Amino acid sequence: MKTLVALALIALAALSVPARAASDAPQNFIYTSSGNLAGAKTLLARPDIGGAQVVYNWKSLEPAKGEYDFSAIEQDLALAQSLGKKLFIQVQDRFFSPKARNIPDYLLTEPEYDGGLTAQFDNPGENKPVGSGWVAQQWNPAVRERYQALLKALAEKFDGKVYGINLPETAIDLDPKNEPKGYSCDAYFEGEMANLAFARKAFLKSQVVQYVNFWPCEWENDHNYMGRLFKFAAEYNVGLGGPDIVPNRKAQMKNSYPFFNQYKGKLAYVGMAVQEPTLTYKNPTTKKPFTKEEFTAFAQDYLGASVIFWSVRSPWLKQ
Repeated sequence: MKTLVALALIALAALSVPARAASDAPQNFIYTSSGNLAGAKTLLARPDIGGAQVVYNWKSLEPAKGEYDFSAIEQDLALAQSLGKKLFIQVQDRFFSPKARNIPDYLLTEPEYDGGLTAQFDNPGENKPVGSGWVAQQWNPAVRERYQALLKALAEKFDGKVYGINLPETAIDLDPKNEPKGYSCDAYFEGEMANLAFARKAFLKSQVVQYVNFWPCEWENDHNYMGRLFKFAAEYNVGLGGPDIVPNRKAQMKNSYPFFNQYKGKLAYVGMAVQEPTLTYKNPTTKKPFTKEEFTAFAQDYLGASVIFWSVRSPWLKQ
């Protein structure tokens, strides 16, 4: 299988990074999108903020085939460094709006990429309607090759300069009655693992983090996707994380959360986020939105988080 080949390759580049002590308090970073970091400079400069995580969509980084524009990252990195802060970059290949088809145009039009994108559905938070968006067809080897080419170019430019790079969440929800050509749950899992292995091989100095929350077709690790990912991460110094900290939420407790708890202190890095949808969830006991202290306690005590990426809309950042 392709993942086994990737494992063999990555063994040559594995880092001997010690796992962080699970009892350490997580650092606080802010989280925002490309083009917005300068506007959050005041937040970034706060002494209780260690850095920023910025999301860059694939199209903005590769406006034409094999032609890269990393100016937005360079500007954000310069800003972070001027303040003595760290920068995490997220390379986004999935989008949560019907109009957001943010992969390079050649992937949408050239035949070997089969349209490049597939429609997906998304739950944007508590008590909000299910939305729709798009995901890049990483199960298609031709699409995956181009994504890995982007990762390679990023590593050549920024390895050791950015603090870390993270790959987007594993959860996608496709229409089972209209699955795209070549798609299967196994093919998707293998494609995501191949990308992660490639990123770890390319970035030898910066942290490499895979966001994981759910895997298609899986519940309670019944395909051993979650189990295989965490085992791989622990063995090859890969960090893991997730887009949402929702304390004790049932769906997550049946999927990724118990693995974070099981692997506390065994992973190179754990990066968890409180994004805008996360802020909509309420504590079932208090009936009020979770507080900073509740998010942090769960992230530290149960998930073993190294860092929390906070939405700039988080109420405590306005205080």
